[in-house]
Amino acid sequence: MGKPKKRTSHRKTGTRRSHHVVKLARATNATSPVKAFTTIRESAKAKVTSEEVK
Repeated sequence: MGKPKKRTSHRKTGTRRSHHVVKLARATNATSPVKAFTTIRESAKAKVTSEEVK
């Protein structure tokens, strides 16, 4: 079975497949204090409440 290749585009930017990007981001988030974006659900920003604004 073949390995997942880089996505091809007209600009040949060498972007990785999305499931590889998420896997690498989760590995980074496990150890690094600087968090990488994974998915909307996992990386969602906390909602600002009126008490926090004051």
